[in-house]
Amino acid sequence: MKLLLDACVWGGAVAELRAFGHDVIWAGDWESDPGDKEILKIAGAEQRALVTLDKDFGDLAIREGASHCGIIRLVEIGARSQARACGDALSRFGQELQSGTITIVTVERGRMRIRR
Repeated sequence: MKLLLDACVWGGAVAELRAFGHDVIWAGDWESDPGDKEILKIAGAEQRALVTLDKDFGDLAIREGASHCGIIRLVEIGARSQARACGDALSRFGQELQSGTITIVTVERGRMRIRR
């Protein structure tokens, strides 16, 4: 799956997710932070699900109707566990994220919530 990791996601997750076979870019590699709206716009234009720790992207997608290709929000997941948590969410809900059936997958320790 194509993913865009927000800069707040641990950079080490990039290599781990690529090892799982995902096409991953990390906003932390960019020269400057273009802001949440632009990050979500880039993810949508490139048909990438956005992986973030920030709940503001959900607000942009739901309240403001911003175009996107799915959001995975990691809540209180330690840096070294972020790739595994994201991989687990993609295993369970990746096809539904790609198809647009699911808008947001929120991953917390011991549970996942979805928003259709």
